[in-house]
Amino acid sequence: MADTEGGAEGRPRADTKGSPKSSAKGSTKGSAEHNAAAYAFLTPWLIGMLVFTIGPMLFSLYLAFTRYDLADPPEWIGLENFRRMFTTDPRFLTSVDVTLTYVLWSVPLLLVVSLALAMVLNRGLRFLSGYRALFYMPSLIGGSVAVAALWRQIFGEEGIVNKALAFVGIDHGSWVGDPASALYTIVVLQVWTFGSAMVIFLAGLRQIPRELYDAAAVDGASAWRRLRSVTLPMLSPLVFFNLLLGVVNAFQAFTGAYVVSNGTGGPADSTLFYTLYLYEQGFAQLNMGYAAAMAWVLVLGLAVFTGLLFLSSRYWVHYGDER
Repeated sequence: MADTEGGAEGRPRADTKGSPKSSAKGSTKGSAEHNAAAYAFLTPWLIGMLVFTIGPMLFSLYLAFTRYDLADPPEWIGLENFRRMFTTDPRFLTSVDVTLTYVLWSVPLLLVVSLALAMVLNRGLRFLSGYRALFYMPSLIGGSVAVAALWRQIFGEEGIVNKALAFVGIDHGSWVGDPASALYTIVVLQVWTFGSAMVIFLAGLRQIPRELYDAAAVDGASAWRRLRSVTLPMLSPLVFFNLLLGVVNAFQAFTGAYVVSNGTGGPADSTLFYTLYLYEQGFAQLNMGYAAAMAWVLVLGLAVFTGLLFLSSRYWVHYGDER
């Protein structure tokens, strides 16, 4: 029997040009070229990340264990800043209490107001786009210095609020000058910036199938029952999203408290937010090491709160792909 081209068994010779080994080499070479191009485009971002974010963070972590006043070199003192923070600094504990009170009031009120207005706008009002833009505007300007200064005038002794209350016989002094009410004027300022959360809720409401409400109505469910059994479960991912953003923003609130209290946290430290006290320690008293330690405590506190929110979300957040 004559030999075939591939050998005695009749198998064709393997084409070495198209072998798996050569294909793998070509694939690896192409992948390396693509990676090199990607890293080349990412290089400016990576440099900025290292120089302007990671570098300052690591340096502030080092400063948290030092005594540093900007004039002299940092002096290593170990955990002294943290010990002082929790044992011998009553204003630090006051700032924590004020901030927690602010978070516990402002975030739930913001969610309730934004959801209520979103449900009103979802009823099919005319000029919906105009209302949506109008209600969103406070979210754009609510954190500005100008609005905070205006807020101080509104709730001042001669402000609009007191003039309106005078018509019904209520005489109240300056709301921002009273330790019992100063913090809540800033809470109202935060709630006034409901626009962003409202737009998110409105988008979610428009995605809820109408058939769910029709089925609930056929079953005789009241409006409150439909809210609890249909609206809130369907919106729970958006509630969680707005809650998370609200908590993070509330813990970092600064501008309103600084402007309303003229940077003092008064009256009687009733508006001494954590960030305001951090700013006072770092830039007014030049205790940069202590301020850096406070900043890292805030980071850890936010991490704890965020982790607790994510852990709790498995019990009340419902996604559409769940079975």
